[in-house]
Order: sequence, then C-alpha cells, then structure tokens
Amino acid sequence: MTLPTFLLVLTGVLLNACAQLLLKAGVTPMGPISVGLATLLPTVLRALAQWQILAGLGCYVVSVGIWIMALSRVDVSVAYPMLSLGYVVNAFAAWSLFGEALGPARCAGLLLILAGVFLVSRS
Repeated sequence: MTLPTFLLVLTGVLLNACAQLLLKAGVTPMGPISVGLATLLPTVLRALAQWQILAGLGCYVVSVGIWIMALSRVDVSVAYPMLSLGYVVNAFAAWSLFGEALGPARCAGLLLILAGVFLVSRS
C-alpha cells in the first residue's frame, strides 16, 4: 500500500472514529434511551437537536466518500481490517474524553488489534 493510499484509508478510519465519539458526546446528556411507538418521534427529534449527533452523522457521510475512494485503490481484504484501528483510537479517546476505563486486559486487546492490522497490511 502506498503512503497516499494509507493516508486515505487512515482518514476514513479517523472520520469514522470521530463520528462515534461525537455520537457518544451527543447522546450522553440524553441519558438512557428507550424507544416505543409513542416515544419514537420525540426521541429522534431530541437526538437530532444535539449538534454533536449531527456532526457525527456528517463525519459518517464524509467517511463513506473517503472510504469509496480508498476501496478504489486497495483490496477490501486489506482495507476493511484497517477499520479496526478505530477501536484503538476510540478506546484512548473515550478514556481521555469520557473517563472510560482502559485497564490491562483492554490494552492487551488493543495491542492484539494493532498487531493484526500490521500483519494484514504487510501481506
């Protein structure tokens, strides 16, 4: 994989990770969501009133465009596992931004993900 292609894939991964973090930031003030027929529309409207949720959805839209460009340059069997880097990015960002736990077992799992992505990208 060339450096420009890797950067394209990485941009898509980071936009996807950013989208997840923005969605979490937007939904946190709403508290636990439970949806029924009577509450579906008000819940959706309340969610869409959160700027973070709208920004997260926007990141997803842009990331799809980037991802399509990336897939035109690299095998999907190489590109798709790269999305796993989003798990690593999100774990550290969630720890930093939201105070989520990042214990030894989780860190070991993240190292395994990094090793797997490295092996796939080098094959």
